Amino acid sequence: VFLGNGPSGICLSYLLSGYTPYFKRESLHPHPILQKKLEEAPHVSILDQDLEYLSEGLEGRSHSPVSLLFDTLLRPDTDFGGTAESVLTWWHETDRAIPHLVLGRNPPGGAWHSIEGSMVTLSRGEWMGLPDLQFKDWLRQKKRGLRNNRATAEDIAQYYQHYVMKKGLQKNFRSGTVVTSVRKVSAESISNHMQEDLQKSDSLWNFTEEGMEVFQVDGFVKTVQGDKEPFSIYAENVVLATGTYDSPTWLGVKGENLSYVHHQLSALEEAVKNNSIGITSDPVLIVGAGLTAADAILFAHHCNIPVIHVFRRRVSDPGLIFNQLPKMMYPEYHKVHQMMKEQSAACAGPYECYVSLPEHHVLSFGKDKKCIFQDKNGYQKAYKVSMALVLTGSNPNLSFLPNNGIDLAMDSDQPVNPKRNPIDVDPFTYECTQEKGLYALGPLAGDNFVRFVQGGALAAASSLLKKANKNPP
Repeated sequence: VFLGNGPSGICLSYLLSGYTPYFKRESLHPHPILQKKLEEAPHVSILDQDLEYLSEGLEGRSHSPVSLLFDTLLRPDTDFGGTAESVLTWWHETDRAIPHLVLGRNPPGGAWHSIEGSMVTLSRGEWMGLPDLQFKDWLRQKKRGLRNNRATAEDIAQYYQHYVMKKGLQKNFRSGTVVTSVRKVSAESISNHMQEDLQKSDSLWNFTEEGMEVFQVDGFVKTVQGDKEPFSIYAENVVLATGTYDSPTWLGVKGENLSYVHHQLSALEEAVKNNSIGITSDPVLIVGAGLTAADAILFAHHCNIPVIHVFRRRVSDPGLIFNQLPKMMYPEYHKVHQMMKEQSAACAGPYECYVSLPEHHVLSFGKDKKCIFQDKNGYQKAYKVSMALVLTGSNPNLSFLPNNGIDLAMDSDQPVNPKRNPIDVDPFTYECTQEKGLYALGPLAGDNFVRFVQGGALAAASSLLKKANKNPP
């Protein structure tokens, strides 16, 4: 059972539905050592090969060796602007399929369905694609090109849904499901009639093993009528692929629960739509210096809404995402960065309706919509605002796991966080170090880009296929 039907879940479903990657014999990979390794066993699927051996010595923009491997097989020289074809060929070997279910709240595509549709992705469009169905080919069918090589969130969400249909995966997907609990139970404790049912079906399980444990996944399905129908599923392996968009981070300051303080960009879009905010309003306060905060600033700027922008870092801080993005590819984010630099409150800059307060933090939100900030020297300032958006990142919601999944994290004293404290997984199988049979993919395992979450799916698929097939090639 997979929890989460975003890009990680879709890609893993593809790999467990019998779609099997082989090295395309006549192709030439620009990485000569990898080419040599691929030629050693062209008749053996990549899923059955030693991923650690294949990925040795690869370098790139991900910390995961298998992510770099899968990415370079799918897009051989993309980081250097090359357009070399994938060196993989896909065979549909139905006898290799492993029965699985993919549970998700939204339609296939996960959080991509809850992002404002016109937002442009950070990554280049072709990096959002899944194996063996290029994103740009799909866009071309829709008679559209990529703007500056990038795609909108709506395109991405539609592409993921199309992918699931086109590859015939929909029978494995269950949308509108919410999982409330995942725990290990002993096979003996599953009621007897349940065991009989399982043994009648073409189950891979053999309940004669003493002390065998399985996962019990509980939750409910939202019906069209709005009812909640409970379900329980037993699974030998569970894959966590729920991403990180569940709960926005709070600052934890006084007044943060007041009705004008929001933690999602959609609140600003709503307010503009129903005209409760406009050109003549008090400024909107935007807190944070990541891409979501930048999207909010661009949106407000586009609607001529005045903005006060508060963030803790220096504008020149190398850790700031804007200092890591190439200017040519991301002109709009570069513009926000420029505004942050040139428009500090101390001196009036060229951008009307925007004030930047670097190295400040919020002390409190007042009932009268007055917000108090403090700078690095301890000086305080107060501003009256029309609404506040706290956009400082988000955390995964793992409340369905014992102890919120904290025991699975790298540092088991702290909550799971995709950037600072991901789930501790084996880098070549993505199985949780602390809990056998439980896998974690995507942001939960520290892979934050669609382009690189697919390597986690490859690693997990390879591991699950080895478990199912006792005598591999």
